[in-house]
Amino acid sequence: MHDQDHFLQRALLDSNLVLAEQMEVALAFAAENEVDLVDALVQTETLTSRQIALMRADLCEVPFVNVTDYETCYANTNIVPRALADRFCIFPLFMIEGVLTLAMEDPLNLEAADQIRQVAKCEVDPVLADRELLRALISRAYNLTHSQGDETSENPEVELESLTVEASQPVVAAVNQLLADAADQRASDIHLNPDQHELHVRYRIDGVLHMKQGPSLSMHTALVQRLKVMAHLDLTQTRRPQDGKFRFRHHGTSVDVRLSTIPTVCGENVVMRLLANTQAIQDFHELGMPAPLASDMEDILAQPYGMLLVSGPTGSGKTTTLYTCLSILNDPSRNIMTIEDPVEIRLPYLRQVQVHSEIGLTFASALRSILRQDPDVVLVGEIRDEETATIALQSALTGHMVLSTLHTNDAAGAVSRLRDFGLPSFVINSAVLGVVAQRLVRRICPHCVGPDTVDDVIRRRFNLEENVEGFVRGRGCGRCSQTGYRGRLGIYELLEFNQAIKTLVEEGGSVERIRKLAVQEGMRAMWLDGLEKARLGQTTLEEIAKTAFVTEISTRFEEPSENMRMSA
Repeated sequence: MHDQDHFLQRALLDSNLVLAEQMEVALAFAAENEVDLVDALVQTETLTSRQIALMRADLCEVPFVNVTDYETCYANTNIVPRALADRFCIFPLFMIEGVLTLAMEDPLNLEAADQIRQVAKCEVDPVLADRELLRALISRAYNLTHSQGDETSENPEVELESLTVEASQPVVAAVNQLLADAADQRASDIHLNPDQHELHVRYRIDGVLHMKQGPSLSMHTALVQRLKVMAHLDLTQTRRPQDGKFRFRHHGTSVDVRLSTIPTVCGENVVMRLLANTQAIQDFHELGMPAPLASDMEDILAQPYGMLLVSGPTGSGKTTTLYTCLSILNDPSRNIMTIEDPVEIRLPYLRQVQVHSEIGLTFASALRSILRQDPDVVLVGEIRDEETATIALQSALTGHMVLSTLHTNDAAGAVSRLRDFGLPSFVINSAVLGVVAQRLVRRICPHCVGPDTVDDVIRRRFNLEENVEGFVRGRGCGRCSQTGYRGRLGIYELLEFNQAIKTLVEEGGSVERIRKLAVQEGMRAMWLDGLEKARLGQTTLEEIAKTAFVTEISTRFEEPSENMRMSA
């Protein structure tokens, strides 16, 4: 055992962080697996690598640095060769006035410090960092920035089992790292945007694009070629858009990627949509639906037949809501069939059909065929045209429960959209049970939440009292990448087709009249649902303001109802 391990062992026992019995188990594990004491303690789950790092920083009398707390400059990989970074587990953090701050897992390693002084030709200031985070940073930074050199020949530490080309190639390692980072950060999209002087890498996280450090512009062409190989696209064609798909596995999870390229004046622009097949289906409460609305949804789904529509723009969570409905209806006694473009979520018992327009399998033609398969419940991914709308509503009138989506601004707008498809009012009234309109807003990060001061512009928009208090926001921390938000939740409104609404629809009432009547009949407008969620500390007023239209402002904000508090 190294002297450092002896010092660490004694310090951990003296501090009572580790019991003698636990230390014996860790030492036996270290001897059996030929690892040092730190790895043994972490792998036996006795301590976290962070706890050990803090103890070692105290012993070494050097500062502890959490490398995830700030944006690291990947260009610093040019200062230290990867061979040295891997050998000594070090990373050059930043250079100030000729002094290089060096993150090390062992700041007392004088050999490492001396070698870095010689290579970097400057003075070195060592700080201690968490070993596991430091290893991940080294792998990520060097994989994304080095397009040549011997140090890039080592395997990336992320597991992308289905990528069959050896990751020893620098470009392959860079693509692997981009995909792994996006999966780790829960990104829904990766954007590779070439500019005149730089390659911009952006991840869409919780609906918002974030700039990320990535490969240099010199690697752009090779990256695009690698992605085209993975998606089986034409490598020789760079002057027309192409679309493809591929799948990779990361930490045991399958992720489908839809790839789109389009030529720009600065080169091919690439956007990748990431779809995790193992996406967990939540219940209405977890989606953010208030208890009364969730109860009304369950009542609609209990009907023997009819149509439930979910409306909202692209990326508003409509598919997740529909699959939550299907999970409630899903059991072996029902034949449930879906038509989607593409199939994003898999559920047992469901027969899922993917649209293929190039062979004539459209929503309308697939729906006709599905109706001959004796379905009880049919999900139509989207009503895009008059033919699909007509068949879907006829299906709802002939004993089927039909679920589908529309692109409208609010629930009342769905009536106007169906009229645009040429459907008569009596058919709409007979078939449609309800319309849910929704948006997604970012959820406040629970790890850095604090009081919020409401801006006067926002206060007037929501007609709130002056000096209003009780709202919160996230200050930004390492767990939410300094954004103050982590995850998303929905805000909703539900238009139920009761007799009063049906009468107005039959009379040809405008969207505005339908909306006002729905509110009089008890519909809570989407922005009010958002306002309650902001008061409950789930999101911010800014998120609601940029997401939902404030349609009527006459009623001042009330304290959240008891049902709303329970659902929160």
